[in-house]
Amino acid sequence: MNPLPALSSIPAVPIATLDQLRERIRRKSQLKGRQVDDVSLGEVQALLGERPAGGHRRDLLIEYLHLLNDAYRCLHDRHLAALAREMNLPLAEVYEVATFYHHFEVRRGGEAVPELTVRVCNGLSCEMAGAQDLLARLPALLGAGAQVLAAPCMGRCGQAPAVVVHQTPVPFATPDAVIEASKSSFAHYPPTQEAINFVAADWAGKSIPERSGTTDYAVYRARGGYALAASLVNGEEDAERVLLAMENSGLRGLGGAGFPAGRKWRIVRDQPAPRLMAVNIDEGEPGTFKDRVYLERDPHRFLEGMLIAAQVVGIEACYIYLRDEYHGCRALLQAEIAKLQADPPCPLPHIELRRGAGAYICGEESAMIESIEGKRGEPRMRPPYIAEVGLFGRPTLEHNFETLYWVRDIVEKGPQWFTGFGRNGRQGLRSFSVSGRVKNPGVKLAPAGITLLELVDEYCGGMLDGHLLYAYLPGGASGGIFPASHANVPLDFDTLQPHGGFIGSAAVIVLGQHDKARDAALNMMRFFAHESCGQCTPCRVGTAKAAKLMEAPSWDHGMLEDLNVVMTDASICGLGQAAPNPVRCVQKYFAHEVA
Repeated sequence: MNPLPALSSIPAVPIATLDQLRERIRRKSQLKGRQVDDVSLGEVQALLGERPAGGHRRDLLIEYLHLLNDAYRCLHDRHLAALAREMNLPLAEVYEVATFYHHFEVRRGGEAVPELTVRVCNGLSCEMAGAQDLLARLPALLGAGAQVLAAPCMGRCGQAPAVVVHQTPVPFATPDAVIEASKSSFAHYPPTQEAINFVAADWAGKSIPERSGTTDYAVYRARGGYALAASLVNGEEDAERVLLAMENSGLRGLGGAGFPAGRKWRIVRDQPAPRLMAVNIDEGEPGTFKDRVYLERDPHRFLEGMLIAAQVVGIEACYIYLRDEYHGCRALLQAEIAKLQADPPCPLPHIELRRGAGAYICGEESAMIESIEGKRGEPRMRPPYIAEVGLFGRPTLEHNFETLYWVRDIVEKGPQWFTGFGRNGRQGLRSFSVSGRVKNPGVKLAPAGITLLELVDEYCGGMLDGHLLYAYLPGGASGGIFPASHANVPLDFDTLQPHGGFIGSAAVIVLGQHDKARDAALNMMRFFAHESCGQCTPCRVGTAKAAKLMEAPSWDHGMLEDLNVVMTDASICGLGQAAPNPVRCVQKYFAHEVA
């Protein structure tokens, strides 16, 4: 055992002076990170209003970020620090949510804020209509104080090219129209015109008008609106009869997944209470705009469908998630919900309207739920499924807007009314969002099973002059790309899978002989790479790598297929799993373009 060292062999340690000790104590007493100043805290408190007794709700974080973003046209880091203090949250948590969503711009220190923000849609339909020319010309025309950004699909593909000036959409945009909109850049798109009686069922077999007035609460009630919902709540209508009508109609989820609506109601109804509902109006799939058109025409048919589903399933609270690009729709829906709540036809469940912030991934049901909870919109691993453990950990009924839109008509007219439509052995109605090289783009309420040729000829006035049908996308970015030789395939659930695609949200984009399928596929892959949430490596890296490989004149098919397999097999959600569809379709049907 070694003896202890002699004291004389231990090196001397300088004794700190009193001033040095005081300095050490002072440094430890200061908090690390961004400090909250009184001015910023006061500005945040003024926007949030009086703090509730239990403190501000954690799930409203994104709503509070919107308040700041709207007021200051960005998110200053000083405001983020103040918001974290006010909500008693870690600043890192607030920051990671703020930086996840595309419509939040975080500015540090005294970084300048653009006087004007202009977003130009670079989706496929808008790109074919001249969006790249707008992106090139607008910066010089608008001046140094303007920020011109390329943005993913805005849900206005039938009005291509689409531009948004701050929160004001500019359909069929030209440089002059954008300049004119910039003069009143903080205005919102008019949410209403004259009050009309719009009945969606009356438009079966027709094109839905883009803007021709809105059915407000008074008009809807005067023509029998909410009578069915009230009879259910009051016990005058049998819930089981309603549920059987939904099941017999064959109505499937019209957001893209196609799960039978009636079966979903039964599954959630069998779960323990309390149960919640989450309604998806994110509508971010490129080429899709049907929900916006129906919402602008008649929000109450959707709201009544939601109330009917809530009563049958036993829902206590409904959360409506609306994409941020639909500013006019949000103003309209807020106003009409307020009218409904002020003069309810029956006791109502709790209803909250939530605002997205620019993230395509939030169209995935579990990512949407994460966003409603005020978090980053990242998909959850399953199981458990949200029907069992969903919003706030409760059983959750999730529906797309249009699925609920048809509930009242199906129950009142009978399921045979809905199944009475159809072609080529299919049943039901489908709302096709049609854009691209056709004379009359828009929402077409057509029989399920209609072919692309029939849809273009009967509903769209044919192809644009000078264009011949070359290819089409039946289901937006995810649904694949098919040649004109496949234009006689019925368009419906389950009919396109054997050919390498699917109908999804029925977003049909038509290409002419002057277009290239490889360019369409590259546009879609760039979109996927931009919109990947980044949670899983196969999707985050695979989409970006695939987009780079697809820029080459001749594709490296072996490398692309390796990426396709990895993304399909190992991605957490449908974004990465469906991203290879356009690539494989080009390789299969348009090999001459990439040889």
